[in-house]
Parts: sequence; structure tokens; C-alpha cells
Amino acid sequence: MNLAFWRRNKEGQPKKKKSAVREWFDAAIFAIIAATLIRTFIFEAYTIPTPSMEKTLLVNDFLFVSKISYGPRIPMTPLAVPFTHHTLPFTKYSKAYSEAVHWKYRRLPGFSDVERYDVVVFNFPEGDTVALEQQEQSYYQLVRFYGRDAVWEQNHVTSRPVDKRENYIKRCMAVAGDTLSIKEGIVFVNGTQAPIPPESERTYWVKTTGDPLNPSRLDELNIDPSPRSVDDSATFRYDLTPGMANLLKTWPAVQDIRPYVKSPRQDVQVFPHDTAHYRWTEHNFGPLYIPKKGVTVNLDSTNIAFYDRIISVYEGNKLEARNGQFYINNKPANTYTFKMNYYWMMGDNRDNSLDSRFWGFVPEDHIVGKAWLIWMSYGHGSIRWNRLFRTIK
Repeated sequence: MNLAFWRRNKEGQPKKKKSAVREWFDAAIFAIIAATLIRTFIFEAYTIPTPSMEKTLLVNDFLFVSKISYGPRIPMTPLAVPFTHHTLPFTKYSKAYSEAVHWKYRRLPGFSDVERYDVVVFNFPEGDTVALEQQEQSYYQLVRFYGRDAVWEQNHVTSRPVDKRENYIKRCMAVAGDTLSIKEGIVFVNGTQAPIPPESERTYWVKTTGDPLNPSRLDELNIDPSPRSVDDSATFRYDLTPGMANLLKTWPAVQDIRPYVKSPRQDVQVFPHDTAHYRWTEHNFGPLYIPKKGVTVNLDSTNIAFYDRIISVYEGNKLEARNGQFYINNKPANTYTFKMNYYWMMGDNRDNSLDSRFWGFVPEDHIVGKAWLIWMSYGHGSIRWNRLFRTIK
């Protein structure tokens, strides 16, 4: 009887009001969870750090990137500090995630697949290994230049899972199943010239009468008034969009404008880094097949450089060569069937972009989302009002 009375009396009492601290704490937890879900599954904000997409995208353009366009990727490394990527703020080496739990690659349904000429955010394919003191450069490029021992002696070297690799933004120039080639700097896909983005840049030789070009007028056109290099007293190199090049042709001091094209003697550092069989440059490249899920290719000494990283790194097999024979997972193999789709990404600033021409294919599990909208842009000491709320094409 007394117990029942005590229960009725307790149930009839008003609930104890939360303290202000508790209310702020609950609101903060809810906000963190909601923002994390939005950031993971709907859209995320990015900032353009380099000029590799100029003039389509400018340094300090702030973007929204749609995760739902291609389908949100389920986190593969779910244990992480909220609102961080791979490194804790104010630290250089401290990881912002734990690899105690690792989930396989899965993606929810989206509105479309990655399509040719989309502007795409993806995880850097060569970012599985990083020299922390030189993160702006690919570890593998450093090894090719200086040798593995030198890189390890002078840097802290670490590994990163797929979804914690550096984010890059480029234009998808070819999708799985396409054949891509580059001739004199012009991209061809399946034998047809690819559209040239109207705001894309490339380097041109500008031959003048000997008189310098007016730096004030160049600055008004958003052309760097200082040429990147000088060939002779009358010929200069400028980075120009097609429209800028056509405009400069009308200037009295300009005699000729032609695209800058590298020769094979000048550049041997492009993909697939097999100079015994390929002397390609970023201006003359291919033809190259873009791997498609389910397609089987023959393997031999002339093409293994294209596929060795796909087989051993992206698709997790053990690849060896013994006495002229390839072995995959300790079994003799002269063919390989791809497990994923791959893509070919290039910057719109073609002569100032480290892209697929240097590190190869982008696997589908590295795709983060589609660049959608510029919500803020800042440059030359002020807001670029004409760029706000522009959709990205």
C-alpha cells in the first residue's frame, strides 16, 4: 500500500527542468549528429586550394559537393573525429581516425553514374602512402625522383585508407570502357574530340613585335601580367583560355599565338612510367583504354604497367612476376578481369594540373561526389560577387 502510494506520488510530480548547461550539451550533440549525417550522405563544403581547374574554378572558390548525385558512399573508416578528414586540427602527424573498424566499399543509390565531363571530387588514388613533410607531392613521385631510401630517411611516411586520402577535384574526361588519347594537347575520347571547357586554360606561346604587352590590360582580363618564361626577347608564355587567346590575337603588338606542346625528350614522368615502351607526354598521350568492371584484358610485359596498381592496390590482389610469368594470388595468370569501374580525371588548367596523366586511373570507390555550386568566392582582397551561387559545369 505504501509502495503504491509512493509510486503514484512520484508519477504525479512535475519533471525536473534541465539545466542550461544540459540543454546546450544536448543541442550540441544533436547538431553534431545532424551535421555529420548531412556531410556524409547529402553534401559537403570544399575549398579550391590550387589553380588546376582555372578558370572554371578559382583558388578560394568555396563549393558545395553533392554526395547524392552518384550515391553517398558508406564510410569505410567510420571511427573518426567529427568534421575532420585525416589529421587532427593544429597537429601535423596525429590521425583523426581509427582503423580498428574497417567496412568494405558500399554506395547507396544515386541519381546518376559519373558521366563524361562532370566536375568530380575524389580521393587521391596515390594517397594510400604519404610523406607527411611533403604532402603536396605524391609519395610515389618522390620515390621515382629520389629513391625510396632517401624519402623514408627524410620524412615521416604513413598509410591512409581510401576515404581518408586527400580530396582532389578534376573534370572526368573518360569513363569506364572509353579509349582516351591526347594529341597536341587536345583530348580525344573514342576517336572524337572532347569538348573544350570554355573557361579552361592552357599555355600558349605569344609572339610579339618586341613591345611588351600592357600589364594593366592583361590584369583586367585576369591574365597574369608576368609571363611564366621567356623564349626570346619577343616570345612569351601565358596561360590563356580560348577566348583570351582569340582576343590577344587582335592586339597590334601580337604577331602570333600558338599552343605550347612538350616534346618527348622533355618529359618522361607521365603515366604509366614505363619509358621502355611508352614515350608519352601530357600533350601527346595514348591511346589508353579505361578499365570497366567485368572486362577481361590480356597481361604482358608491354601493358602490365597500366594494370599493376589496379590489380595489387585498388583491387587487393598479390601480383608477382617470376621468370616471365605473372602470378596473381600465387596462381599463374595471363589475363585479369576488373572488379571495379575506373575513370580518367584532368584539370581544366591543362598545363598546370597534376592529374590522371601523371598517376593514372581513379577507381570508383574513390569517388566522393559531384561539384555542384559555388556558394562563396574570395580573391584579390575582396569577395568575388559575380561568382556567388553559380552552378558548376
